[in-house]
Amino acid sequence: MTSPPGRRRHPAAGQPGAETDGASRRGSPVPDDEFGPGPGIGRPPALAPEPLPGSALDSHCHLEMIGLAVADTLALAAAAGITRVVTVGTDVASSRWAARCAASFPAVAAAVAIHPNETAAAADSPAARDAALAVIAGLAALPQVRAVGETGLDYYRDSAAPDVQRDWFRAHIDIAKQTGKPLMIHDRDAHADVLAILAADGAPEQVIFHCYSGDAELAERCVRAGYVLSFAGTVTFGNASGLRAAAAVTPAELLLAETDAPFLAPTPNRGKSNTPAQVATTIRALAAAKHMDVAKLCAVIEATGERVFGPWSA
Repeated sequence: MTSPPGRRRHPAAGQPGAETDGASRRGSPVPDDEFGPGPGIGRPPALAPEPLPGSALDSHCHLEMIGLAVADTLALAAAAGITRVVTVGTDVASSRWAARCAASFPAVAAAVAIHPNETAAAADSPAARDAALAVIAGLAALPQVRAVGETGLDYYRDSAAPDVQRDWFRAHIDIAKQTGKPLMIHDRDAHADVLAILAADGAPEQVIFHCYSGDAELAERCVRAGYVLSFAGTVTFGNASGLRAAAAVTPAELLLAETDAPFLAPTPNRGKSNTPAQVATTIRALAAAKHMDVAKLCAVIEATGERVFGPWSA
């Protein structure tokens, strides 16, 4: 998810970052109608993409924030060839909602965690911290919850002190290992510390870098560790040649594609409200970066999704 409000540091040169600023919000308010329209981000909807020649998945979105009912969002996605969706929690409320949503819609899986920018707000005492993490651990054990995330480090904003973020990140790593679920990482301007903590604490069997934002050199380091890199619509932006180079050096079997919807709509819908359907455009951009047939990449991404998250019933 995009970073919530807070003092903002400037992104590194050449890194896309402006899409998150106007839409940032704290937490992920759940819809009043359980699976009805969410609050949206106050931007016009993205135009429907060209459907893919094969089926694929959106490995990271926030269905509770999209300004459409979940059923309508999934129908749009299916029309574009996106038949599976991972909806991701960022605090206790949205994590609980994600688990309920995944239990209600066969095409949906859930990920649960406290977002690094939510860690300071999630607990004002050690007891509150432990209680929040206990909720996340309980949710992570559910069969419809397929990952622990998004967790990690965000040094772009200072909504939470780095030492607080690192403490919570380590706690989430423990939950992922205890439950046998993949770890879904939010890494913004914190590459060195994220890799160092994974190395020091021992990474879970499956690690996913959500909305990958590093360069080709970092991608190669992640590949050597066996980590999966999930690329968002940012890979389509004109100023994102570094991301396309990173995708080019990442083996196809270590690639996933995502929207981070309702944020980060890909070109030509940049700046509009995103939905999981738009991952079709991102997959085409990844296929171009890797000089691969689009249908073949769809099949590889779908297989990777099953390997990382497990099989869906849809």
